[in-house]
Amino acid sequence: MSELFLARLQFGATTIFHFLFVPLSIGLAFMVALMETFYVVKNQEIYKKMAKFWGHLFLINFAVGVVTGIIQEFQFGMNWSEYSRFVGDVFGAPLAIEGLLAFFMESTFIGLWIFGWGRLSKKIHLLCIWLVSVGTMLSALWILAANSFMQEPVGIVIRNGRAEMNDFFALLRNPQLLVEYPHVIFGSLTTGAFFIGGVSAYKLLKRQEVEFFQKSFQMAMVVALISGLGVAFSGHAQAQHLMESQPMKMAASEGLWQDSGDPAAWTIFALIDVENQKNSLELSIPYALSYLAYEKFEGKVPGMLTLQKEYEAKYGPGNYIPPVKTTFWSFRIMAGAGLLMIVMAAFGLWWNFRETLMKKSAFLKIMVALIAFPFIANTAGWIMTEIGRQPWTVFGLMTTAQSISPNVSVGSLLFSFIAFTTIYLILAIVLIYLFVREIKKGAGHHDEQKESDLSVDPFEKEAVQG
Repeated sequence: MSELFLARLQFGATTIFHFLFVPLSIGLAFMVALMETFYVVKNQEIYKKMAKFWGHLFLINFAVGVVTGIIQEFQFGMNWSEYSRFVGDVFGAPLAIEGLLAFFMESTFIGLWIFGWGRLSKKIHLLCIWLVSVGTMLSALWILAANSFMQEPVGIVIRNGRAEMNDFFALLRNPQLLVEYPHVIFGSLTTGAFFIGGVSAYKLLKRQEVEFFQKSFQMAMVVALISGLGVAFSGHAQAQHLMESQPMKMAASEGLWQDSGDPAAWTIFALIDVENQKNSLELSIPYALSYLAYEKFEGKVPGMLTLQKEYEAKYGPGNYIPPVKTTFWSFRIMAGAGLLMIVMAAFGLWWNFRETLMKKSAFLKIMVALIAFPFIANTAGWIMTEIGRQPWTVFGLMTTAQSISPNVSVGSLLFSFIAFTTIYLILAIVLIYLFVREIKKGAGHHDEQKESDLSVDPFEKEAVQG
């Protein structure tokens, strides 16, 4: 095992694990804010109860997610010092703004929201949770601004072997960010919605607090259907942009070795032979790839072998074809999971509207299993995005092999990988335990007595008891 392999393995593992929490936090914060909005507008206690129950699960997820993110950022200095030296001037600004502005905004208003029940007016309290939701989305914006730079470097000049920023606002106008950010936000809303939908389905199967979880399910499926369609359309915009910014990634995601025909067919399934650079047993949809790439039913897509020659002429000798099987199948896992979620959300809304949902036990069981699907789709999407960019860390400027820390040994990497993985495993067990415990308790344990206890100053309460 080389230093490069272990550094990539560690970064991939920690990033994927951290990204399990990020979309769920964004999605749950939005859903809780929506529920509390209904409470303020309709003045119905059930929506307040919903905001409290699902808000409690959001807080658990948020707390664990913060811990996982710290280790991820430390890796830039630990294992990727050459990369940090090269892009530090660019990365510093968005990461600092994310930490000092967006994260502190989230943390501040989370505190006000937690301890503000019964102390703040309804509208001010509602404003707090909406600011938390906005804060989570702003955090994603700044992180994705940094990631988009890696996909499509903008706003820099190269001086003394380093990328130096000369236009900060170019990072925010980056065409990659404009298509990537909506895709991530819609995916996050889908994640939160299917989490609530799946937990509600579990409770409905148990016939527990039926009215509460029916309302939760209905609201979740509305958001799931809208955001699922948003994921599909924003993903289409990303595919079109790939034809301009990273055509090699597009070709790899289609397993396209030679130039396609005109019009180009989209491959549903293929057995990919990387060694001989060809495919077999292909199953394709005519015209579909042309539409995906150009939004019209004509136009051919360049293949990986053609692009390899172009990249060699532009960047010098080297292998510029990414891991094809990983890129190809991660795209199909993402797209397949996304399509299934749209269909299931539509069925859920229809049966809820027809008031036959409680009779659909098989569907409710499937919905419980579908809690995992947004996480699978999100992970597959990021694998395709990052693996499909290889061999580049910063596209066209710096390769992954050039980015690694020169003085970090295999032993150090192996030790930190085992240590971090163990910590993450413990965190995962704790999170699942806390989720299951709270879900089994149900919404009823947030009773009025506990609410009145929270509204009393703890020091005042202690003095009275004394």
